[in-house]
Amino acid sequence: MSRAPYRVSHLDALEAESLFIMREVVAEFERPVLLFSGGKDSIVMLRLAEKAFAPGRIPFPVMHVDTGHNFPEVLEYRDRRVGELNVQLIVASVQEAIDSGLVRESGDGMRNRIQTPVLLDAVEKYRFDALFGGARRDEEKARAKERVFSFRDDFGQWDPRNQRPELWALYNARIAPGESIRVFPLSNWTELDVWHYIAREGIPLPDIYYAHDREVVDRNGMFYAINEFLPLRSGEKPFVERVRYRTVGDASCTAAVRSDADTIDKVIDEVAATRITERGATRGDDKVSEAAMEDRKREGYF
Repeated sequence: MSRAPYRVSHLDALEAESLFIMREVVAEFERPVLLFSGGKDSIVMLRLAEKAFAPGRIPFPVMHVDTGHNFPEVLEYRDRRVGELNVQLIVASVQEAIDSGLVRESGDGMRNRIQTPVLLDAVEKYRFDALFGGARRDEEKARAKERVFSFRDDFGQWDPRNQRPELWALYNARIAPGESIRVFPLSNWTELDVWHYIAREGIPLPDIYYAHDREVVDRNGMFYAINEFLPLRSGEKPFVERVRYRTVGDASCTAAVRSDADTIDKVIDEVAATRITERGATRGDDKVSEAAMEDRKREGYF
């Protein structure tokens, strides 16, 4: 009697790898934390953490580096989701860091760059030795250089030339006091994988990920929502456009894309057809220079 071959779907294989990575971190490190922005990748990571340690609680806290320039829909989702999971939420506030003199706000109003000292200060304060991040290798060329276990020195800095080999599923978790590891369980996922997983798992998302009418302004071909963090410039005229967000960052630097995708199936069809990554299409902070992301990562950014 012949047996049907055992097959694992593409999503099941990705999920299994991510669950293994999360369990490995909890086994190897003393004080891990999951970085949570309220964006789709960190939402998927939170779901993976829920599954990895069920039926128990998630055995590490969630930390949001809050710039103060967030979309209100995202903050509402963050508070509701961590409440549902009964997980500890740590908020590292950029505004408090500005008020205390730890960082200084830049003239362009963007706060992405000054997140880094706030993150590193929180890592030192809470003595975190492993930080789960939602970065994927398909997002941006600097992130494509990352290992799954990405070593950070005792200053929290990343050197792409000083990363450890990762053969098969063997990860080197050895660190000295003050050093840390950034861990990327979604390294081998794509944006389309993330959306297929959200659909399969029935994971709710903030409404801004779906098409809706919004007052925007066109800056260099990118649609930015008019809000208190992004006022109109001289000569600009706002207009209402049907848009959605492919990625969630600061309201001061994250653009929307024109879209009619108001359901998850339509979003999947749209993402499958696009040839521009979500960061390339929507993140103004990545347009500063060709190496903008890599420069920030070397300093200690996510």
